[in-house]
Amino acid sequence: MTALFDNLKRIDEAVPADPVTGTVVWSPVKSLFLLSMYAATIYGLIHYLRLDTIALFTVKTVAVLLLGHSVGMHRRLIHKSFDCPLWLEHFLVYMGTLVGLGGPFAMIRTHDYRDWAQRQPACHDYFAHRQPPLIDALWQMHADIRLTQPPALTIEPEVANDRFYRFIDKHWIAVHLPWAVAFFFIGGWAWVIWGVCAQIAVTVTGHWLIGYMAHTGEAHDWHVRGAGVQGRNVDVAGLITMGESWHNNHHAYPGSARIGIYKGQSDPGYWFLKALEPLGLVWNIRLPQDLPHRPQLHWVGGYAPAEMPDRRPCPVMMLIGRSCRLQKS
Repeated sequence: MTALFDNLKRIDEAVPADPVTGTVVWSPVKSLFLLSMYAATIYGLIHYLRLDTIALFTVKTVAVLLLGHSVGMHRRLIHKSFDCPLWLEHFLVYMGTLVGLGGPFAMIRTHDYRDWAQRQPACHDYFAHRQPPLIDALWQMHADIRLTQPPALTIEPEVANDRFYRFIDKHWIAVHLPWAVAFFFIGGWAWVIWGVCAQIAVTVTGHWLIGYMAHTGEAHDWHVRGAGVQGRNVDVAGLITMGESWHNNHHAYPGSARIGIYKGQSDPGYWFLKALEPLGLVWNIRLPQDLPHRPQLHWVGGYAPAEMPDRRPCPVMMLIGRSCRLQKS
């Protein structure tokens, strides 16, 4: 079953693993790093709240979320949902590191461990976001999960042996220093705080918040049979998350470069890829209809694409929206 979910098969399903039994432990490095970003942001709100600092914060935040987290880290490095030159992949993944969540190897492991656990019939509350918001926030942003019997995960050699990725993964905090220095010489401490600290504080917190909302409540359109945790679309956040909040869609079609697959679902990450495609900078952009058939995928919404027994959106329906009625089964 897993081969239909895990496009790259980084996790060896032949090795026994337990997604339920484990301990949540404090991670001092990421916790203290984030707390320092919060402290600096509060200071900046009090002393440096100006038009130029707000503009800097907005531009930098949009850049790292769009180019880095959504397109570089998630759609390219983790899911390989499109192809591009290596230099462009390096740049996009580097921008993703600036979000403040960790380096490329850490992001792959975190993502794949979580997705593997959520695909099982049961998993630890850490992966399922079942705890109250405050506890879940402390767990996700200040702690790590140590499973008693973790899965065997192997990062593909072309990524694991890449010298650039090895460097930025090891120095994922230090990569912010050149930006801090540049901003200091341009706008002093005000620009450092708003261009680095506030951006990290907001992007890390926002990542947790959307993740929490996207895994609580009922699935909107698609249900993955056998998976203990379902994805949920966070409708109000499609634009500001660069399309990442259409998480029910993503659980249904994880290998798709287009996450906002229906009419009215904003997906700036996909728009960016389509803008680069005519320039020859990206190619082989994978869409839901390009992915293997998944018998575990079950439609539970009120409207569905026309290609049912296949349960996949057809290109026409994705362009004009959902207009054919299907009874829930």
